[in-house]
Amino acid sequence: MTKKTNKPKKPALKFSKGMRKKLMVLFTVLTLCLCALIGRLMYINYTSGEKYEKKVLSMQSYDSVTIPYQRGDILDSKGTVLATSVAVYNVIMDCSVMNATTKVDGEEVKKYVEPTIEALLECFPDLEEEALRKNLEERPDSKYIILKKKLSYDEIQPFINLQEAVDEDENKLNPNIKGVWFEKEYKRIYPFDSMASSVIGFVSSGNVGTIGLENYYNSTLNGINGREYGYLNSDSDFEKTVIAPQDGNTLITTIDANIQSVVENKIKEFNETYKDNYREGDGSANTAVIIMNPNTGEILAMAEYPTFDLNNPRDLTGIMTEEEKEEATSEEILEALNAIWKNYCITETFEPGSVQKPFTLAAGLETGSINANMTFECDGHEVVGGHTINCVNTRGHGLETLEKTLMDSCNDAIMQMTYLIGVPNFSKYQSIFNFGQKTGIDLPGEANTAGLIYTEENMTAVDLATNAFGQNYNATMIQVASAFSSVINGGYYYEPHLVKKIVDANGKTVSTMEPTVLKQTISQGTSDLLKKYLYSTVTDGTAGYAKVDGYSMGGKTGTAEKQPRDEENYLVSFIGFAPYENPELLIYCVVDEPNSEEQDHSYYAQNIVREILEEVLPYMNIYQDEETTGANEGLGITGKDPFYNNTASEE
Repeated sequence: MTKKTNKPKKPALKFSKGMRKKLMVLFTVLTLCLCALIGRLMYINYTSGEKYEKKVLSMQSYDSVTIPYQRGDILDSKGTVLATSVAVYNVIMDCSVMNATTKVDGEEVKKYVEPTIEALLECFPDLEEEALRKNLEERPDSKYIILKKKLSYDEIQPFINLQEAVDEDENKLNPNIKGVWFEKEYKRIYPFDSMASSVIGFVSSGNVGTIGLENYYNSTLNGINGREYGYLNSDSDFEKTVIAPQDGNTLITTIDANIQSVVENKIKEFNETYKDNYREGDGSANTAVIIMNPNTGEILAMAEYPTFDLNNPRDLTGIMTEEEKEEATSEEILEALNAIWKNYCITETFEPGSVQKPFTLAAGLETGSINANMTFECDGHEVVGGHTINCVNTRGHGLETLEKTLMDSCNDAIMQMTYLIGVPNFSKYQSIFNFGQKTGIDLPGEANTAGLIYTEENMTAVDLATNAFGQNYNATMIQVASAFSSVINGGYYYEPHLVKKIVDANGKTVSTMEPTVLKQTISQGTSDLLKKYLYSTVTDGTAGYAKVDGYSMGGKTGTAEKQPRDEENYLVSFIGFAPYENPELLIYCVVDEPNSEEQDHSYYAQNIVREILEEVLPYMNIYQDEETTGANEGLGITGKDPFYNNTASEE
């Protein structure tokens, strides 16, 4: 008989009340920590998920592809495309894919090589079979070999059609064409070739604006590349993540393509008419025109001659022969390119000549140094500081009022006025009119003329006398045009500008550039008086050849003898406005060294202006406000200025 043994039972695990409380607190703390961790991870994923996703994906060993952004367009004020970017494609060969082997009847076979090479040669006949096979042999693992660059979609479409061809059952007809793909990028094109070339500028490799608006607004026009990442997910399946590119913003400019076209055509006609006329070369060393709205500072047209093709900006044909290009150093080539890329209207300085005279009268009238009732006797010259300075009419104009001084472009009367105005007042108003200072126009390369004008401290009596009629100091076209706008618009100096709005890729407005008044230069009364004088200068004075029949106009001629004086080279100009009462347009034309034996005639600039305005004024819906007389009928680009030339000489 077996004797049972009763083993003692283990006592149940018991926690004291205090211990249970501690365990509950610990469990609660751990739960809260876990919740906090989950919350933190959710927050990081929400705020920085894309950033960390990029980091993780960048560490994967799978390929990623850049998706290029599209650079923003440049449009004229009415929406005409002046610069745009179009999609082009590079043909890329992936040797690693083409060389991949598969088992056929137990053997490793490269079944993609022959069909793919055959397709490439069929669709791109200029490729060489030998070169393709050499790449496959010498670079078998390469994933990126560029076969062709910058092809249009139409050019690559035949190959795509072969790759994607299917039968009635949607089965691929050419499944073994593999290892070729098309890399998308964008090519900058300019639909109007050379129109506004120095204003628009062009793009070098890498979407880098080189000159003009392309350079000044480079970061605005550029976007941000996207990216396509390949990676393995948690199930070890291959997936792709695409981060879309952000396209650049578009510029809506103040330029009117129609006005710009008229201006460029008239400048070209002038230069072709006077080509090789007196010396070998174009009709002038430089011809340039600015048209702007004097009430806003908006530039409607800015043109020059010679110009260049934006779609081929490094073409020096006509500038250098092939032999000269081969022998030229890189510095000489760059110098030649910079010569055609320059924007004469903002980068080049010159002595403006008699277009300065309205500014001199403005300084005198505003300071009370002179008044509208004064007269001055012109005997044909003035002796200043021991120097005899001749008037444009060496026989003398006789008695000159302020109005007649501008009408006759009388240097003698202007110099007599400077005795009353004085150096401090004249120097002060040169600064008020912004001479010696940059205008702030939204273009790169604006010339700094601070060292090219006299200050109160260094201006002598002779300097004052000659500066008063626009000699012995330098300015740029944009400085003169902006200052003159304030003379005729009531005294308001507007910052000149070329972009009025920036929109995003969807057409949504990003920013708007409102007209900016930087200062008031003169009073409304002085402005009205000077407008009247300038009107008389066109109707009955030296600026008659600029007059457009049927339209009221005002303006001033200029003729400046260039340094060195003994070479007798001249820069002639005309600046004017229309209509007289309420100016809607300002035009400034400069002809630098007309190709003529007699350069010193503002007629050349006046004639260009008249021919431009005959087309532009009706286009702008500026209506005729004077009787049509036919006075200018039959005028051509020949003959001689019937008025005095505006040249001064110093003895």
